[in-house]
Amino acid sequence: MLEIEELKVEVGDKEILKNVNMEIPDGETHILFGPNGSGKTSLMMTLMGFSGYKVTHGKIVFKGEDITYMPIHERARLGMGVLFQRPPTINGLKTRSMVEICGRGKAMDVETLAKQLNFSDFLDRDVNHNFSGGEIKRCELLQLTAQQPDMVLLDEPESGVDLESIALVGDTINALLHRGVKHSKGKPHKEANGTKSALVITHTGHILDYITADRGQVLYSGALCCSRNAREILKWIREYGYEECVRCSM
Repeated sequence: MLEIEELKVEVGDKEILKNVNMEIPDGETHILFGPNGSGKTSLMMTLMGFSGYKVTHGKIVFKGEDITYMPIHERARLGMGVLFQRPPTINGLKTRSMVEICGRGKAMDVETLAKQLNFSDFLDRDVNHNFSGGEIKRCELLQLTAQQPDMVLLDEPESGVDLESIALVGDTINALLHRGVKHSKGKPHKEANGTKSALVITHTGHILDYITADRGQVLYSGALCCSRNAREILKWIREYGYEECVRCSM
């Protein structure tokens, strides 16, 4: 689904990503760990094609096609979608209209999708205007559900979400990825292979209580330094910290 080969990226003439190599097969969900400032969000923004992230070396291949210099809208049409950690407020654009735009050309019912996310009361409000952290995440997930991308980039989906809402966020992500995993008291209890792929950025690892990951990786100082079972990585980070995790993988 996604291949990243020796990717180097600069932001404002400063190298942020250094020879990043990554492969995410069809139907797999990978977790990306890393401390603040390690380049996680920069990697995601580069994958989606946002300006300000200059690729100086390497390439990005999505579904067999080189998208390294492809504009954002073409990547979206090809089947890539993103959930932002801090999406902007869009005054003058109703959430209902935004969801309809995301789902254009696809069979969907905005009201039904919104009801599943307990978001019906927000459809006629401006996108993200005075939304809480949890409401913003549900708004982002509603747009992704309408878009139905093949590759989902999720930037800290648990950030700013209260305990009552995170289970709903987790179930929505599982449904979006066609994984069929349902949580039970904060623990996923049934695994199923999905048909869509995902790269999930997490700082705390809490999202792992609600979704099933196939692989975990650590990005540290702009370089990938570890790849193994996501829960093993999280346990090691919690016990010993990122520096020891990096030292162990060398």
